[in-house]
Amino acid sequence: MVINQNLGLGLLVLLLLSCNSHKAEYAHYHGGVAHAHEMSQDIKDYFGAYTLDSEAYGTKTTVTIKGNQRIMTTNSLPDHQTGEFPNQGNPNSISSQRKTYVFPLNPKYTGEAKWVREPGVALNGVKFEPGTAEVVVCDSGENYRVEALQDVIDLGLDFNHAHVQPTGAYHYHGSPTSLIENFDTGEDLVHIGFAHDGFPMYYSKSAKYRSSYRPISGTREGEDCSYENPMQRMDISVGGHHDGTFTSDFEYVEEYGDLDECNGMTIDGNYMYLVTKEFPYVSRCLMGEYEEMHRPQLGNTRMDDRARPSRRHTPSFADLLQEMDTNNDKKISKREAKGTLNDFFDRIDRNKDGFISEAEIKDASRRNRQDPPRRG
Repeated sequence: MVINQNLGLGLLVLLLLSCNSHKAEYAHYHGGVAHAHEMSQDIKDYFGAYTLDSEAYGTKTTVTIKGNQRIMTTNSLPDHQTGEFPNQGNPNSISSQRKTYVFPLNPKYTGEAKWVREPGVALNGVKFEPGTAEVVVCDSGENYRVEALQDVIDLGLDFNHAHVQPTGAYHYHGSPTSLIENFDTGEDLVHIGFAHDGFPMYYSKSAKYRSSYRPISGTREGEDCSYENPMQRMDISVGGHHDGTFTSDFEYVEEYGDLDECNGMTIDGNYMYLVTKEFPYVSRCLMGEYEEMHRPQLGNTRMDDRARPSRRHTPSFADLLQEMDTNNDKKISKREAKGTLNDFFDRIDRNKDGFISEAEIKDASRRNRQDPPRRG
């Protein structure tokens, strides 16, 4: 499949979709020609400028091409049915946002995996955020980052593998079922979004391309472990094999599958990211040039993302000390370490003295090891 990055004469498509015995109206603007279609989207190329409006769902997303940039302005409302929100696992209601995303029109592949919390945005303006901020904490010192797609803790995901942040932002943690149906053109690969480095995001209906992550062998450790959020507290048993409940249950093994560390590959000469049904579901890192724009919040915020910034600089050692050094000894022990730093403590602690130093943090940054899953 050759991706046409220079859309010629555009199309204006007015389509009616049947949904729950009523029809939703969508307008897709690609120039001055209008066509009406039922139950399908004839636009097969979203690499040019377009506007997506849905009267039924309130979606308003516009993409323009200016110079070497693809600029998306959106209210981030999905153009499809969702589950009911609030629900038992997610107390938030969907509301419109005001977002502007800028993607490189000509992405540059570096081959260096760089971890990101928000890897990209769907064609309808809804963001992808595969990870969570939910953490199981053990009195014995272990912390385990909870995956969104698991059966132990109800995070209120709907049939699109999505739920809602406290800000009202609806977002996808895995394959967006209804979005895929909306943008399906009949080919195996369905174009569903753009990563922040500019490369496109696709979904393979045949699951032809396999992830290169696998569950880690052996068993987990941890005693007296619990999970809590503003609505509940529950004891969690972390013992047993690595079953995919936690991010650290997986490791990347080069060429174990078809996809690289960031769930990407080159097809017909074009690099792209694949959203898969298996871990990591959506890329947790990017392989292209990417400008981080925001500084992270360091704490273990509960109930999913709590509106953390989506593009983040690695915090300084002083920031980490301020957040985690509870005994003020200017070092970070494994018991003090939080979140991802705890997940990868042993890998960062190169001299194995039980503490993380500033030099080890800088070394870890140079090795570009911020991506959550372990590498085999």
